[in-house]
Amino acid sequence: MDSRRIADAAKGLRHVFLRDLTLAASIGVYPHEHATRQRVRINVDLAVIDDAARGLSRPAVGRDELARVVDYEALANRVRAIVAAGHVNLVETLAERLAEACLEDPRVELARIRVEKPDVFADAASAGVEIERRRG
Repeated sequence: MDSRRIADAAKGLRHVFLRDLTLAASIGVYPHEHATRQRVRINVDLAVIDDAARGLSRPAVGRDELARVVDYEALANRVRAIVAAGHVNLVETLAERLAEACLEDPRVELARIRVEKPDVFADAASAGVEIERRRG
């Protein structure tokens, strides 16, 4: 992912991310892509309103409890479930589904999703799409 800033103290945003999750997906428009799974690499970047911005605690002092944050293990499991749910023709469709799922959490203000297919071209590291979706 690039270094475009997501965390922002002035806006009360923290950056929650998932890097290079590689999964076997049924994805693609061509007949040979329907016959076998192929690798996809997924990156998720979320701008999350932190407790201080919601008036729940001071920035450096908070309850040390999983329930008060976006759980990146739950995020990874949700991504896995969406990828496993069935065939998708386009990486763009998969990225939109992932962004929509991330924005279901009311604390998530922005979701930046990158979906790459690393095995498409022998002479390229990957091909894919990156989208950014905001709440509202």
